[in-house]
Amino acid sequence: MSVSKLSPEDIRKHKGVSFVGVVTTFLMYTKDGEFFMAKRSKNARDEHGKWEIQGGGLKLGKTLEENVVCEMEEESNTKPIKMEFLGHREVFRNLGDGTPTHWIAMDFAVLVDKAEVKINETDIFDDSGWFTLANQPSPVHSQHKELIAKYRNRLETLLKID
Repeated sequence: MSVSKLSPEDIRKHKGVSFVGVVTTFLMYTKDGEFFMAKRSKNARDEHGKWEIQGGGLKLGKTLEENVVCEMEEESNTKPIKMEFLGHREVFRNLGDGTPTHWIAMDFAVLVDKAEVKINETDIFDDSGWFTLANQPSPVHSQHKELIAKYRNRLETLLKID
């Protein structure tokens, strides 16, 4: 039996739809207690105009940590100073056309040098900025509030919130 290899474009179309997708997400933060978010453009796959932390689908042959490092370099022009695995979430949501999706999100917190961070994918993101747990942009990605709620205690410690 021969199995044909799918193109990256075909895999991207089917991740989370035809099979469970795995994504590494990472909240990039500074020692000053801020974290980075970017606003999705009309060219993003979905959730246009919504603010989110960074992430990307797990690539074949990469460990979770290697995937985070690659996505950080690709999307935000930076590397981790320190990386911590927060946990995982099972994500069920619908695309804009109502198509149901299923993802496993592997969530990380990553200390970065704020001066290095910039958006490399200007076609996918319209804006970006640094925020705190008390001062976040709106509207946010459909999974953002769940992520913050699940890891709030650990994030408050990492972000040095009293």
